[in-house]
Order: sequence, then structure tokens, then C-alpha cells
Amino acid sequence: MAHLRLLLAVLLLCLLTLLPDSAAGGSPNPTPTPTPWPQQFHAKLLMEYKGNLSLADLWYDWPRGRNLHVIRYQLAADAPYYDAEWNNGTSFFYTPARRTCRSAAVGVGILRPDWLTPGAAYLGRASAGGFDCHVWTKADFITYYQDVASGRPVKWIFYTGRTAHVMSFEPGAVLEGEEWQAPAYCFTDGTTKNTLISEPGGFDDESFIPKIRLLRG
Repeated sequence: MAHLRLLLAVLLLCLLTLLPDSAAGGSPNPTPTPTPWPQQFHAKLLMEYKGNLSLADLWYDWPRGRNLHVIRYQLAADAPYYDAEWNNGTSFFYTPARRTCRSAAVGVGILRPDWLTPGAAYLGRASAGGFDCHVWTKADFITYYQDVASGRPVKWIFYTGRTAHVMSFEPGAVLEGEEWQAPAYCFTDGTTKNTLISEPGGFDDESFIPKIRLLRG
């Protein structure tokens, strides 16, 4: 009789191991949470947009409230093109080789390190550039791919089709010096074109980082 009870106990244990976690009284795998950006980092991006290619250095500096893209379009003779964004809601777009400059008032600052967390919808896992990625979408505006193993961003796609492929990612890297400062002709030459971007959902398509729709969560 003792042998029979032992056999029944073993069979019951085997059945429990075959049941899904929820049926066995456990909880299913939780939905992953996006890894926040480091407070400071440097990323090299390969950009694709309507068949055009460019390389961009992205410098993100949350403690100092600033974000800078240095962009080089394929075979462009007037490279580089700068996109400097500040936490006071002002952005400057300028090309030193042509002494052209435009500013935009977006009404909000740069993205927070945890900008993706509020309001993002998890789409599951997918491959991007050979990496196994978690994928989120937010505000019908951006699709974001993050490496499952390391938590690093791999790719993001705006609804316009502009795609950023992250070629390198350096947490903690800081850009020092005058590159952050928009040139004097942005303020004195009278050639700067000012653009106000304040309507709900507004953003500047020349920038690689969306503005109001993502920040409002």
C-alpha cells in the first residue's frame, strides 16, 4: 500500500510539472519593461529615410538638459548638419558650411531617460539586425527595438518611415566643448527661420527624436 501511495505521488508531481504556470498556481511571464536610457550616452546611427542614407552621432546629456545630433548625409559636400535640442523647448538646425540656421520652439524639453515606459504597448519579440529584440510601440508614432540580452537600443522607426539603426552605443560618454553652442549667425544674421511647433502631436521632421507626442506619455 505504501508503494502505491508513493507511485501516486510521483505521478501527481509529474502532472504538475506539465501544466502551464497559470494552471499550476504560478503567474505567467510578466510583460517586459523598456530599459531606460542612460543619463548620458553617445550613439552612432545609420539613418534611412525615403531612400536616403546618413550617419549621425547622437549625444544625449540629460543632467545638462541637452541633446545633439551631428549628421552627415551620404556624399554631401556641405556636411555636417547639426540638430541641437535643449530642455527649454528650443531646437536649432544649422549647417556651418552654408551658414544657414533655423530654430524651432517645441514647447517641451528633450526626452526623459524613461520616455518609453509610460504609454508604450509591447508587441512581443522580433529579430532586428540579427539581434533578438523586445519591441514596443508608442502613440502610433514610433516602434522601438531593444536587445533582449543587453537592454541596448538596436533600432527605432518613426511613423514617417525614418529609421535609425544603432551601430554603437556608449553609456556614460559625454561631449564637451563648443559643439553644443549654436553659431552666432543663428541669432544675428537675420537668416534664421523660426518655426513654432506647439499643436498636439507636433514634431519637427528634421529631428531624429520625436517631441510632444512621446513626452506627454
